[in-house]
Amino acid sequence: NYFATHPGVQSYINRIVEEAKEKGFVTTLLGRRRYVKDIHSRNRNVAEFAKRTAINTPIQGSAADLIKKSMIELHRCLKAERLKSYMILQVHDELVLEVKEEELEKTRTLVKEVMEGAMELSVPLVVDIGFGEHWLEAH
Repeated sequence: NYFATHPGVQSYINRIVEEAKEKGFVTTLLGRRRYVKDIHSRNRNVAEFAKRTAINTPIQGSAADLIKKSMIELHRCLKAERLKSYMILQVHDELVLEVKEEELEKTRTLVKEVMEGAMELSVPLVVDIGFGEHWLEAH
């Protein structure tokens, strides 16, 4: 039912798997390559794992590219603005910052602008920001 409702997903999967079989690798949006040589393995389990890797890499790898670009640019901007706030942790698609109270609004604006502008995508990239005394409170 899922693929009937979302036929583009099946097309994407087929296209990525074929690309991996032809080229021996898949790429992220920024062009990083992940080689999937086992996609031609005679061992079905090994080949299926390589297929799953090929399907997931462009999505997860591109997400990693996006957060890394955001972190690099945000670090540069925080320094350029001479803010005392700083990044302390990255968890998947989240950045955790230690923010000085008097810099909260400036940092919030900067984070949103930097992260939403890190890559040009065909869909809008929307960043949610929370704050609190600790990570749980910030969610």
